[in-house]
Amino acid sequence: MSAPTPPDLAELVRGWSPEPLVTSGSTDAWTVGAVSGLFDLPPVAGSGDDLPPLWHWFGFLDHPRQDQLGDDGHPAQGHFMPPLPHRRRMIAGGRLEIDAPMRVDETLERRSTLARCDVKSGRSGQMLLVTVRHEFVRAGTTILTEEQDVVYRSQPPGEARGLALDTPDEPAPTPGAEAVTLTPSETMLFRFSALTYNTHRIHYDLPYVTQVEGYPGLVVHGPLLALQLLEVPRRHRPTEPVRRFDFRLSRPVFAGQHVVAGPAADQPDDGLALEAGVPGTSPSVTGTVRG
Repeated sequence: MSAPTPPDLAELVRGWSPEPLVTSGSTDAWTVGAVSGLFDLPPVAGSGDDLPPLWHWFGFLDHPRQDQLGDDGHPAQGHFMPPLPHRRRMIAGGRLEIDAPMRVDETLERRSTLARCDVKSGRSGQMLLVTVRHEFVRAGTTILTEEQDVVYRSQPPGEARGLALDTPDEPAPTPGAEAVTLTPSETMLFRFSALTYNTHRIHYDLPYVTQVEGYPGLVVHGPLLALQLLEVPRRHRPTEPVRRFDFRLSRPVFAGQHVVAGPAADQPDDGLALEAGVPGTSPSVTGTVRG
């Protein structure tokens, strides 16, 4: 029996244009302490202090009902989720511009819009790149703008991805002086999922992630890797403010793998290039910080 013809993603999203959405949220001191503990640190900030860049991810959260979740654990429907069958979702990257830092325990308005919806073709077929822009507003003034890039595929259950665990191509180099290391365990993935109210089963359900999505192990959250990148300047260059940050995720990391983040070998003239990945393999995430 021949394989079914993949759907035309461009046709499926033709006319899809969700309206802007306005919500509010805050990241409180308890949550900052909990996230700090995830990195084996004491609370890095208290009420009224500046919130570390991207830690608002733990405060502006959707809370769908249990009966609104799909088979993959994600919400079956969402304001900025495209109308694709057998939808599979992966964070691809993002950009951040900070005019003024958020503060711990501060409630802000968030204005969200669909910025981009493009169909791309790759070795594994069509994929849909969706970019959502968030503007965070304090007293009528936008203080922070974030864009999130999400890749969607239409992948029937059980279709293998053909991925394997990374093994080093060469001996692992000695971590540099500014390195931040992390070995995400199943427990860490569970805690990160809880802190972000993320019910995607690829992060905690081993039979599902291997048999349905075709991964070789539990997948480390892309946002966790991005936050690991930002720990490099936060810990080692605390006097240099982060005004802009962009990052791109290029390959997954799986539970139990050792991940090292630090400055990249090639540096731009106007910022700090960062990378993180399993030592001896290609980076899983790259990013650039600018002040």
